Amino acid sequence: MKFLKNTRRIIFLLIVLSVYGCESQLSKKDNKAECVSEIDSLMTKAYKRDLFNGNVLITKNDTILYQKSLGFTDGTQQTNLNDKSIFNIGSIAKEFNGVAIIMLNERGLLKLDDTISKFNFGLPKWSEKVTIRHLINYAGGIPQIDPLNPSSDEEAWKILKNNDSLLFEPGTSFMYDNSNVFLQRKIIEKVSGQSFEEFVIENIVKPLKMTNSVFDPKEDYKNRTSCYDFDNVKCPEMSFISGWLWVDINDLYKWIKAMNSNVLISQKSFQTLLKNPYANDKTSSLGEYFEEDSLQRHNGISYKFESIFLNDFKNDITIILLSNNRNRVWDLGHTIHNLMLGKDYEIPKKSIYQAIRKESVNDVNKAIKTYYLLKENSEKEYTFQNPSELNKLGYELLRLGKNDESIKIFKLATKEFPKDANLFDSLGEAYYTNKQYDLALDSYNKAISLGGTKGNAEKMIEKIKNEKVK
Repeated sequence: MKFLKNTRRIIFLLIVLSVYGCESQLSKKDNKAECVSEIDSLMTKAYKRDLFNGNVLITKNDTILYQKSLGFTDGTQQTNLNDKSIFNIGSIAKEFNGVAIIMLNERGLLKLDDTISKFNFGLPKWSEKVTIRHLINYAGGIPQIDPLNPSSDEEAWKILKNNDSLLFEPGTSFMYDNSNVFLQRKIIEKVSGQSFEEFVIENIVKPLKMTNSVFDPKEDYKNRTSCYDFDNVKCPEMSFISGWLWVDINDLYKWIKAMNSNVLISQKSFQTLLKNPYANDKTSSLGEYFEEDSLQRHNGISYKFESIFLNDFKNDITIILLSNNRNRVWDLGHTIHNLMLGKDYEIPKKSIYQAIRKESVNDVNKAIKTYYLLKENSEKEYTFQNPSELNKLGYELLRLGKNDESIKIFKLATKEFPKDANLFDSLGEAYYTNKQYDLALDSYNKAISLGGTKGNAEKMIEKIKNEKVK
């Protein structure tokens, strides 16, 4: 009887181990190979389905488990990517100024609760209320520069110096805007006596041996990638405030590893940067932090450049994806994570947005017919279950000034997903842009009845009512 009980226990343990997933089995050679094979199959299929063009690097226990380059350096598709290819990583590059601020704080050269006015930038009186701590958490309410897209630091200064009012009382709300980043970099320059670029190179890039990283590289710079769209047309690149560090995937991993092991700043300082004290559900200087899962996530977008990394402290997993053809890095990053944790995952399907976007620009009615034909004949191949596909297409048409076409796509979206409040909000915006105010009100009210869109629908209804009174 005792023998039978022990046998059952052994069988139970074997069953548990067999379903524990890739992450728990990585120490075993065969299972490690199986995990790598699964990841490679996922990434290869994503590339073949035009869902990823870029570099990927995955580590477990500080050891590279998988690394691969898929696709091309630019829209000519003449040069293959490799691990030395450098990318614009968008907002992820904001981590360097956040950490630089903390380094100066640890050296006693500034305090996080110093107000901006201390640095004598000639800014309005609001600078007496906003602190560095507010800046690194996007909680200062300072005037925005993003909507105006200054093409130089001088223009950014003019915007900030000519705006006397804050968006909200410092510390009471959150506004993600590059004005915070701009001022952080200027404070670093003022305190260190160096340019921002010089400080980062001397104190971060060189110590970490990030040998293939460069600030604001020109187009002919060696190993530089260029972003391009689904038609392989080179996209415009940001002419903006200075101080954007471009990196290759190996250098970005060196950076993440240094943060994890407190090479540059203390663990206490790292936690200060990681957790936003003013809005724990919003980004900090180091991206988003999900405390329950012990997971850091940071993504960056600059035109068609898009990057993401997932830093799983609990399971000691790092996943990095860099792309110059803005596609599905967000979905792929989480899919890889689920795969490694032994959770259910699905290989991303072909994009229905990509399949009908060209046709939508030229003949939206024909595009809608194509949509239904593909749904009838190829439903398993395309992403018909994701409302963001049609939502993204509707907004692309709206940006192109094709208001009527965008309305038709948003109407298709609300028909396909009749319980999605966000899609009715989007349809409302299209009607509003087209000055069809009554229809816009109907759509916004529908969005509210379905659960609302975090107050946006209510704001737009009030705005429309005020405009109708005029």
